[in-house]
Amino acid sequence: MDFSAIIAEAASQLWGWPMIVLLLGTHIFLTVRLRFPQRQIFHAIRLSVTRDDQAEGDVSQFGALATSLAATIGTGNIVGVATAVALGGPGAVLWCWITGLLGISTKYAEGLLAVKYRVKTSDGQMLGGPMYALERGLGWKSMAVVFCVLTAIASFGIGNTVQSNAISLLCYETYDIPMAWTGGIIAVLAALVILFGVKGIARFCTTFVPLMALCYVAGCLYILFVNGAYVWDAVCLICRSAFSPEAAGGGFVGTTVMMTARYGIARGLFSNESGMGSAPIVAAAAKTNSPVRQALVSSTATFWDTVVICALTGLVLVSSILAYPNIDYHNGGALTKMAFEKIPVVGAPLLTFGIVTFAFSTILGWSYYGERAVEYLSGKRYLIIYRALYVCAIFVGAVVQLTVIWNLADLLNGLMAIPNLVSLLALSGVIVAETKKGF
Repeated sequence: MDFSAIIAEAASQLWGWPMIVLLLGTHIFLTVRLRFPQRQIFHAIRLSVTRDDQAEGDVSQFGALATSLAATIGTGNIVGVATAVALGGPGAVLWCWITGLLGISTKYAEGLLAVKYRVKTSDGQMLGGPMYALERGLGWKSMAVVFCVLTAIASFGIGNTVQSNAISLLCYETYDIPMAWTGGIIAVLAALVILFGVKGIARFCTTFVPLMALCYVAGCLYILFVNGAYVWDAVCLICRSAFSPEAAGGGFVGTTVMMTARYGIARGLFSNESGMGSAPIVAAAAKTNSPVRQALVSSTATFWDTVVICALTGLVLVSSILAYPNIDYHNGGALTKMAFEKIPVVGAPLLTFGIVTFAFSTILGWSYYGERAVEYLSGKRYLIIYRALYVCAIFVGAVVQLTVIWNLADLLNGLMAIPNLVSLLALSGVIVAETKKGF
């Protein structure tokens, strides 16, 4: 067995039931122990657009949220949901949605610990994340180092090369633009933003992320309007086939409940990154003096990513399957493309815009995560080298085949989640105590 096959098998095993049980189990445990923080979601949304005056931090709470969403909302929200439907049937959408709803608790807990254990550097910068919770909260310095090593390496995978490759491949297949040209342009644009640090990234994301999300949501709502006669039937089919896949009929006969749940849960977990430990790194930079306040704001990222955007995508895809039964719904990419082509004139460009902007924003968000991991390991002296390598990797990813990188990225993301989840479970008592004090 060659290296590529070994990595693929390891990633497949890790992101099978072991990771699903660990992540989903943590979601459920924290939901119950924190007495359903999902109840506070609309209060949390209000807080996300309200300034916390006289608070310490590097960026506004909305800026931190936008940066987190930039890294979280990616191609997985579009093509990833389509793949879950293609492999697990329409019922996978419900499992994805349930996972996102429960994941709000985990994202809340991560945000709370990020502010609780963050540190202030000599130059006034705020640093935090799972590595500081592991070191300062549990005294597990070695585990914190492992987390940072995995995060730094993973940033070149799921946060960088695979995203630039998705952009360049799409531009080549759709508009015949050479992949090297696209890679060069992406690298230059990313460098211009990354060199300004977290404030530059947050400034860009604060402006751009709401725009790209609104455009995508508007496109989804238009498709649902066109498919209006099938929307309610799609909702019913999603609910029925989540527990009885044969209810979907057609090519989905033979799909089991376990298979439907696995693909739906895995896509939900991977899409919103709740429990992976990436989002709390930027949450620690937010201008706030209250761990609970930032925890609430952080939790809205999972709400927007999975409960809203992934759910809309799933509803668009399933209603399109019902409206156009002759389409190839076992090909996730083709299914997504067909659905958006139903929007006159701007359908294909809107899909392209969504994938390109989602992928580019992921590149920016993950650059910050990687930088903070490198800084924890070695201080600031290697940051300029990391940034240079990161920008170069964007170009490389745009022009090479990335089968091994995709699988390696999946593996590293799963591995970096483990120490973070351990810290969340071990510090759950602290989270509960801080929550009671904060409210």
